[in-house]
Amino acid sequence: MPHRKRYPGPLWRLLSSAGFRFALLFAALFLGAGLAFAGVLWWGTAGTLERQTDAAIRADAHALAERWRDSGAEGAVEAIGERLALDAEGQALYLLLDAQGVRLAGNLAALPPQPDERPAAGWYRLGLDHEDGAPGEARLYVLELPGNAVLAVGREVSEKERLRALLLEGLIWAAGAALLFALLGAWMMRRALEKRLTPAVSTAALIAGGDLSLRVPLSLHDDEFDRLGASMNAMLDRIAHLMDGVRGVSDAIAHDLRTPIARARNGLEEALLSESADPALLRGAIERGITDLDNVTRVFQAVLRIAEVEAGARRAAFAPLDLALLLADAAELYGASAEARGQVLHTGWPERLPLVGDRDLLLQVVANLLDNAVKFTPPGGAIALSAALDEDGIVVRVADEGPGLALEDRQRVGERFFRTDRARTTPGSGLGLSLVRAVVQLHGGTLWFEDAGGPMERPGLVVLFRLPVAAS
Repeated sequence: MPHRKRYPGPLWRLLSSAGFRFALLFAALFLGAGLAFAGVLWWGTAGTLERQTDAAIRADAHALAERWRDSGAEGAVEAIGERLALDAEGQALYLLLDAQGVRLAGNLAALPPQPDERPAAGWYRLGLDHEDGAPGEARLYVLELPGNAVLAVGREVSEKERLRALLLEGLIWAAGAALLFALLGAWMMRRALEKRLTPAVSTAALIAGGDLSLRVPLSLHDDEFDRLGASMNAMLDRIAHLMDGVRGVSDAIAHDLRTPIARARNGLEEALLSESADPALLRGAIERGITDLDNVTRVFQAVLRIAEVEAGARRAAFAPLDLALLLADAAELYGASAEARGQVLHTGWPERLPLVGDRDLLLQVVANLLDNAVKFTPPGGAIALSAALDEDGIVVRVADEGPGLALEDRQRVGERFFRTDRARTTPGSGLGLSLVRAVVQLHGGTLWFEDAGGPMERPGLVVLFRLPVAAS
């Protein structure tokens, strides 16, 4: 029996939704805030009334006890009588018992029933029966007096209890309303999150289907979702640019390498089919084929080295170095090449140029730039290699007297296999400046181009790159 894939149900999709979890968190925080507010309100109203009542009862009881100690039973009885006479609302409760339990004063018939014969000191709740009204409730404080007498002082709290019940009912209704608003707010929050995320999700789904031309639509709010969408769009632009670069590299490899490979194959095939048995001719054909294949190999090695540099794999080789010595080595090497073409190489830099970086890569950068300068400068021209320290970096300058570089071409210089129309007749693969740009970026530097200011037929080009002293 074939296995049928089970998809998660609506409840599982709801529980796994980030919008639902955010909404649930909002509801929990809202309810928590409501409960905290209700607790503070309860503490500040019903709790305060109860504490005030207990404090008044306790103070009255201790005052009567002090009167007992000062004036004896007669003074306490007189004080209780005065208090009852002043109690117009009939809320006060008093009971004074002697050592034998005989009632001496007060309007309370008896103490609450106790398991022991003698009541213990402390707080009690007492039910009251009224002849002309509903039963009430009192708060009673019992205190032992010297000579084993007992004093009970209380207050009827029926009104306060009704107020407390009314407050509790109001808080319950408020809690229900808070729960309703919390659920409504959670639902609205979840809908708002889904509404803001839907364009990004839909665009991502279409892009996953292969349409890389789409971008996430942005609103005018400039909020976190817009910033996320802008980041996604920037990422998609970068991916599209890289994909165009990959296609361009593939096309360039197919175009630029087809000729040497075909030439090598044709030469070897002609040597194979040739009826001549001259070893010199066969050797020449093989050597030409090897040369063509070596050129192909160099192109692939250059591509791999650029990829290695762009991936940052060479950072481990960074070490302190003196760029002045490196420039001197490059000038000595290419000075001879320039002299052989009737050119002059001018140099100039400070005695020391301390730097942290990869010496081999930086030497390759200077060598590529000097090689281009020698290649494009006509015989009798001049080439300049110089460097200088600025505020926190080193600027290296390579100038030639060649045909220069158009402004529109400067935007594309550094792309792999890109060659200007003027450069197509000269040897090369279009990878030299790609490596230069990658190495400079690896060292945290910048590369730019300027005009040398020569005559119109030979305006010349100045290539400059700046490297920070402490490479990042």
